[in-house]
Amino acid sequence: MADTSTISAAATRRPAAWSSLAGTGTDAEKLAFIEEVTTNVDAVQERVLAEILARNADAEYLARCGLAAGVTDRATFRAKVPLVKYEDLQPYILRIAHGDRLPILSGSGHPVSEFLTSSGTSGGERKLIPTVEDELHRRQLLNSLVMPVVKQHVPGLDKATTGLYFYFVKSETTTPGGLPARTLLTSCYKSEHFSKSCQDMTSPVAAILCEDAFQSMYAQMVCGLCHRHAVVSLGSIFATGILWAIRFFQNNWEQLAADMDAGTLTDRVTDESVREAVAGVLRPDPELAQLIRCEGSNSKGGHGAAGIIARIWPNAKYLDAIATGSMAQYVPALRYYSGGLLPIISTTYASSEGHFGLNLRPMCDPSEVSYTIMPNMAYFEFLPTDDAAGGAATAANQQLVLAHVEAGREYELVVTTYPGLLRYRVGDVLRVTGFHNAAPEFRFVRRASALLSVDADKTDEAELQRAVDRAASALLRPRGAALADYTSRACVETAPGHYVIYWELEKGFTSITKDVLDRCCLEMEEALGSVYRQSRVADGSVGPLETRVLRPGTFEELADYAVSRGASVGQYKVPRCVTVPAVIELLDSRVVSSHFSPALPHWAPGRRFQSDSDGEKC
Repeated sequence: MADTSTISAAATRRPAAWSSLAGTGTDAEKLAFIEEVTTNVDAVQERVLAEILARNADAEYLARCGLAAGVTDRATFRAKVPLVKYEDLQPYILRIAHGDRLPILSGSGHPVSEFLTSSGTSGGERKLIPTVEDELHRRQLLNSLVMPVVKQHVPGLDKATTGLYFYFVKSETTTPGGLPARTLLTSCYKSEHFSKSCQDMTSPVAAILCEDAFQSMYAQMVCGLCHRHAVVSLGSIFATGILWAIRFFQNNWEQLAADMDAGTLTDRVTDESVREAVAGVLRPDPELAQLIRCEGSNSKGGHGAAGIIARIWPNAKYLDAIATGSMAQYVPALRYYSGGLLPIISTTYASSEGHFGLNLRPMCDPSEVSYTIMPNMAYFEFLPTDDAAGGAATAANQQLVLAHVEAGREYELVVTTYPGLLRYRVGDVLRVTGFHNAAPEFRFVRRASALLSVDADKTDEAELQRAVDRAASALLRPRGAALADYTSRACVETAPGHYVIYWELEKGFTSITKDVLDRCCLEMEEALGSVYRQSRVADGSVGPLETRVLRPGTFEELADYAVSRGASVGQYKVPRCVTVPAVIELLDSRVVSSHFSPALPHWAPGRRFQSDSDGEKC
C-alpha cells in the first residue's frame, strides 16, 4: 500500500484531472491513486455523478426525464431518471447515428464522436454504444494502472519488458450521419495513444491494423518468434486469442520455419506496410527455424504440444487474457499449452459501455478472479438478483449504490457514464466477493438473461458451464480425453423439447465409447437446476438432454463463418447458445454421433425447501 502522503496528494485530484496519471504518473502515484479512490468510494461516486450531470445538463434526454439543469444530488437523480435497457435508448441512439447533432444523450460540450459496436454475445444483437472523445482518456487511465499492480506480484518486471500480444482490428463502418461505428478494440488500436504506448510489444502496429486476419496473425507470429527470448508476457484480449495463435502456429509451422531460414516473408503476406514492418525484424535464423520444425512436427500428435508456449518463449512469466465468465472453459487448454508453468492473469473488467474494474490480485487462480470496481470510471448502481432480494419486482426498488452492496450477494450492474448513458442496465450479474478498502470486489457470474429454456426451465451460461465441466471432469478427463469447445440450443422440433449440446473433442480423443458419451448427457442433467430436473422428472415437459459430437475443426469453421459475416477476429467468442438457422445447419452437418441421457436425473420435491446450509439449494 502506498504511503499516506502520496495518497493525500492523489486525493486532491478532481475527476477531470485524473486521466493525466495515464501519461505522466509514476507507478507509485498510480498505486496511491488506487488506494485513494477505493478508500473514499462514496465521496468519489458523488463527485463523479455531479460531473456527469453537469456536463450533460443541456442534453434532451435529461430534460425529458424532468431533471432540471444544475440538479446533481443522488436522490433527485434516482427519482427522475428511470432504469433503462438498450432498447429504451435505441430511438435516441439512432437519431444520433442518422446525423442529428443536437445534444441528445450527451451535452453540447461533449458531442458523440463515434459508436462502439458490441460483440455478438452482448444480448445477442449488434448494439451501437455512443461514446465521446474524452472517454478514451478514462479507459487509458484504467489500463495504465494494470502494470503497476502486476509488477507488485511478478518478479523481474521492474525493468523494461516485452510482451507478445495478439491484437486484431475489424473493418469499421460509417453511420448515415458520418460517425465511425467500430469495435472498442478497433477504436483503441487506431488511437494515437496506442501507437505511442505499444513500443514494448513485439507486434508492429501495421500488423495489428491489417484487416486481413491471416496476414495480421502471420506477421505478429513471425515477430513474436524473432523476439522469443525477450518476451516476458504472452497474451490476447480473450483466452481464445492465445489458443487461436497456438493453433495457427501448428497449422503454419512449415512456412514459418522456411521464412526463418530464408530471412524473408512469405508471399502470402501482401500488405506492403506489414511487409515493411516485418522486414525490420526478420533475419535468417537457422537455429530458430529448426526449433519451429521440431515443435511444429511434435505438436500434431499425442501430447507433444504440452508446454509448447514455455519452450518457444522460455522467459515468459505469465499469460495475459480474460479467462473468466465464458472464457473459463479455456483455462485447461491454456495450462496444457503452457505446461502449467505460467499463471493466467485476467487484469480488467470492461465492455463497450465502459471500463469498470481492475483485478488487484492478478496471481490468483482464474476461478477466483474478482475485479475491484474503480469508482472514478462511472456512477454505479446495483440491482439485487438473488433470492434475498425478494423477487424481481422488489429488487427493482432496491437499487444500491456502490458503497452499500453486501458481500455474498449477487447484483445486476447499472451504470451512468460520462458519454450520457444514464442508469443503463449493462446486463451483467456480479457477485460481491469482498472489499479492497471500501470498494467492493466483484466476480462475474453471468449475463442476466437466460441462455436455454424449453418450458418453465431457464438455464443461464454459468449453469451450463458447470454442467459441461462436471461431465468432462467425471467422464472424459479420467479417460485421457478433452473437450475442445461446445455450444448449445433448445430443440423444439420434437415434443417435448430438449437441450442439444454440441461437443467437439480434441483431436486424437475421438474414440470415447457410446456408453460414456450417453452418461455424459446424464451427468450434465444432474448438474442443471432444480426447475429443469423437475421438468424432466415430474412434469415431463422437457425431454432427455442430447449431445451431438462434432467432427474436429467444426468450431474453427464456425469462427470463420462468423468472421465472414462481419465478426471481429479479436473479439470473437464462441456463442454458448446458437439460434441462427445457418449456424445450426452448419453444426448439424458436422455431427458424427448423437447421444441421449439414458435415465432421469435425480429430483426430490421436498428438497426445494432446504436452505443453503442444509445442502443443495433447489
